[in-house]
Amino acid sequence: MLTIGQLATHAGVTVRAVRHYHQIGLLPEPERDSSGYRTYDAAAVVRLIRIHTLAAAGVPLSRVQELLDADQDEFANAITEIDKELRARIGQLRETRRRLARLAAGDQLALPASVLGYLDRLRGLGIEEWYVEMERDAWIMVAAQVPHLIDSVISAKHEQLDDPDMVKLYTLVNGARDCPPDDPRVVEFADIVERLRFRSVESGVRGFDEFDDQFVTFLDSVVAESAPGARRVLAILEERGWKGWTRIERVPADRPGARAEDASEVGDGRP
Repeated sequence: MLTIGQLATHAGVTVRAVRHYHQIGLLPEPERDSSGYRTYDAAAVVRLIRIHTLAAAGVPLSRVQELLDADQDEFANAITEIDKELRARIGQLRETRRRLARLAAGDQLALPASVLGYLDRLRGLGIEEWYVEMERDAWIMVAAQVPHLIDSVISAKHEQLDDPDMVKLYTLVNGARDCPPDDPRVVEFADIVERLRFRSVESGVRGFDEFDDQFVTFLDSVVAESAPGARRVLAILEERGWKGWTRIERVPADRPGARAEDASEVGDGRP
């Protein structure tokens, strides 16, 4: 008869492991002898070795009992199933490793390649990094909301950069971080945005209808807080009959401050 320490040695495990197997019911716990010690026989050694072999092979402890009690066919089927689960897990771990490897790449952490290319194009235009980073953070949130649409949206953004007005708009961003609300560039910025919005409305583009109002409001607040003159731009646009930033909306023509000529040109501004 063997003590728990001797049992563990014969099976190549620790005493702690033996006690754990007792606790979870894989290894029956023998009665104590007259001296108060638990002793083990050869059957316990064999069962413990089998448990250890299965666990060391990667079989989850929750399934070891099933395999210990299985006949040959059941054992083979269970091993096949466990192997399939492990292969799936390996695939997940590989993907996790790929993501971890990208952590040092900064922008690549949560953005698809299409957005990265667009941000690089902005940098190529000489846009200041603070603004590129602001757009990056916004695109991270957008990509999380509509991952199935992000590539088509970015494709449209690339087309917009072929418009001289859009390039001019981005050029005005440089130096705008500290631009006061009364700077003449604020009005020029609003003028260009308004021209671009007329074109968007005429082409049937309204913005992200897929976003709920709360998310749209949040994105608009990010823009409003980006620079001192940003709120003034939004105010000017609203005075001219435009509401919001992320989603293009027209102020009703009878609203105070809406320009009559705007309403007559594009109606209510919706597709």
